[in-house]
Parts: sequence; structure tokens; C-alpha cells
Amino acid sequence: MDDVIALILGGGQGTRLYPLTLQRSKPAVAVAGKYRLIDITVSNCINSGIRKVFVITQFLSASLHHHIMHTYRFDAFSKGFVEILAAEQTPNRSTWYQGTADAVRESLRHIKDFQNEAIVILSGDHLYRMDYRDMVQRHLNMDADITLAVQPVPKHEASRMGLLKAGPDGRVVDFFEKPKQEDILERFRCPAETIREHGLEGDEWYLGSMGIYVFKPSVLEELLSDPTRMDFGREVIPGSISTHKVLAHPFTGHWEDIGTIRSYFDAHIAMTRENPPFPIYEPGKPIYTRARNLPPAVVMRSKIKNCLFSEGSVVTGAVVRESIIGVRSIVRPEARLTQVVMLGADYSEGERAPAIYGDFQGELPPMGIGHDTTLEKCIIDKNARIGNFVTITAKEDGVNMQGPNYWVCDGITVIPKNAVIPDGSII
Repeated sequence: MDDVIALILGGGQGTRLYPLTLQRSKPAVAVAGKYRLIDITVSNCINSGIRKVFVITQFLSASLHHHIMHTYRFDAFSKGFVEILAAEQTPNRSTWYQGTADAVRESLRHIKDFQNEAIVILSGDHLYRMDYRDMVQRHLNMDADITLAVQPVPKHEASRMGLLKAGPDGRVVDFFEKPKQEDILERFRCPAETIREHGLEGDEWYLGSMGIYVFKPSVLEELLSDPTRMDFGREVIPGSISTHKVLAHPFTGHWEDIGTIRSYFDAHIAMTRENPPFPIYEPGKPIYTRARNLPPAVVMRSKIKNCLFSEGSVVTGAVVRESIIGVRSIVRPEARLTQVVMLGADYSEGERAPAIYGDFQGELPPMGIGHDTTLEKCIIDKNARIGNFVTITAKEDGVNMQGPNYWVCDGITVIPKNAVIPDGSII
């Protein structure tokens, strides 16, 4: 793995995850109270022995840059690094990246000096654990030009993924990106024997691409020499099936694209339950993130059921159920939280001047959750100030609306970053 380079695509806008992406790119969104989405993919690389990691960024990248620069520092005796490749203008180019393949094409000149047998291309916004060594080894043993990580997906997810068909030897024979038409979906339906092999229920399953690719360096450079190929799923992969050896590598673990507010919320609530599909802790496969030197979480005189608490949080005299409490979060007496995902705070009260709340009229509530406040089924983004006697009720699935300093997305109430909810508010 010393001769393997990883390119992580970290520049997506994440429009379906709005308003969590109001001030940051999708890979910079917080996960499980203390991590960022990008930490999942970078940790997979480190745990797989890949020590040469480039993160390609473009959209609202300041938060992501700050996190990476303060988190991933290898020692002076290691050749490893996690380096940022920001979108840049050149004498030959003055536009932004037009797709995933376009972003990699413009970044290739930065990795040509490194000796490498394989290039792994990854998304920086998925939730999964994977040892890339197995995939890279199979790619090299089979002398493949391209290898795709694949997993069976149900019909309701098939239309937002790249679907493929593979022969008995694992060679990909057909590929279509995000099909919407029923006749195309039918073309890619998994045969009954494949469904039985995976122990799946029902008959409408499809083989989906996970957005994880391994390329021969020379093949990647050859395919990207065509400047009209902007996206891997739409142009590069379909166009290479007839001319190159493209293999499918099956993955049996949990993998999830938490690309919507609903999927993001559901994935977090699942983490609070016994035997979650994505456990935060797995021996030998840690998730790395920024070391903060914060004190342990403090919980006093409270009733707690199925919750995760991050360092630096303080919960006093509250009732908290099926919730995630992020770093530096404050929950005050008589507060009642049910299925709440708090992303925490970037700083503690008094550490910075409250200039970001300059438009707020009236007395500014303290950071965190106020006294006698009831919150149900909501996401609280960083640095939010929710006053006393506030009520946020659970909404029905499918409800979408926007109000002052809040959004409701598919029934999930979202309080955006740096928002202020005054005392007595009812949402």
C-alpha cells in the first residue's frame, strides 16, 4: 500500500443536505457529535495502510480546510500526508470543476511525481468502514484497468446511484448512471440467485456502484485525456467498459450515502440504539478526528436513555432520549430532548465575541439549550442558542417549510449554524 495514492473528492455542494451545507461543504458536516464526514473516508485510508492522501476541494471549503489542517499531521519520520488540492485557476483554465472526473483530471499533475501502482478515488461524504487493501489486491491480481466497489441496493435507492451488470468472472458488462426509466431499471435488476446469495428479501434489488474506484495510473490518465469526460459515473466508466477491463468488487458491510436531511437524521438516531448498523467504535478500525483536549462529558441529575455524549458537553437536570449531544453542548435544567441531534459548538461561552449574532434584537440567549425547553425530532447545528421555554414539536414525515431561523425538511426541524431561537418560541 506504500505505492497506492488516494484521491478523495471533497468539493460537493450537498444541496440535498441543505441547510446543514449553508456554510460548509458536505464532507465538512459534523457526524456523531464530534467527527466530520471527511473523517470517515480518511480514517478508512489510514486503517487500510494508505498514507498518501489528497483531498480535492472546491465548494465552501474553508471549514473543511481548517479541519484537515488541524487534524491530520503525520510525524517527521513518516512519508505519509493528507494534503489539500484546492480548485485553482491556471493559464489554460479559468472555470471551476465541472464534475468528478474533471476535478481529478485537473489534479493529476500534482501526483505525477509519486511512484504508484494504483490510484484509489473516493467520495468524502459516505458513511462506511472498508479496508481498501482487499479491493486493491484483487485489482492488481486480476490485472484490471478499473475496479468498482459495488453493493446490492433496493429499488427506492437505485435511481440515485450508478447501476451495473457483471458477468460470472466479475467483469462489468453494462453500466448506467442514476436511471429513472422503468425499462432501464428492469435491465439492471439482480437475478434471483444473486439475491439469494446475499440473503436479501424481495426481488427488486440492483447492483449499485459505491463511488469507490481503483485505477491503473496509466489508464486513468488515458481516459481523462478526453476533456469532454466530466463525470466518472456518466462518461468515464460507461465509456471504458468496451475498451478496458473493468471489474466489480463486492462489499458486504454497511454503506450509506447520507445525502438528505432524512437519511442524515435516521443514520444518527440509529447510532443511539443497540447493535447500530454503523458502530462508532470497532476494534482496530478507529475513526480519527481533531484532538480537542476537552474535559469529559458531565451529566448530573438527569434521566438518560440511549444517548451519545461528546467531550466538553454538560447536561444538568434534563431528560434526554435517543439523542446525540455534540462537543461543548450545554443542556440546562428541565429541558426535555427526544430524538435530537446536536452538532455541538466550535467554542465555549465567552471565548469569542458574539458578533455573528449581530442581527438579533433583544437579549441574547446563552449557548446551548435553555431551561424548560422541549425539543423533538430535530437537528441543532453548531453554535445555536435556544432560549428558555422553547417548544419544537415533532412534525409528520414529508412536511417541508421554512421559518425565521429554522427549516423543516421531510418532517425534521433543522436549526442552522449560529441561529438564535428566542425565549418562548414555538415551532
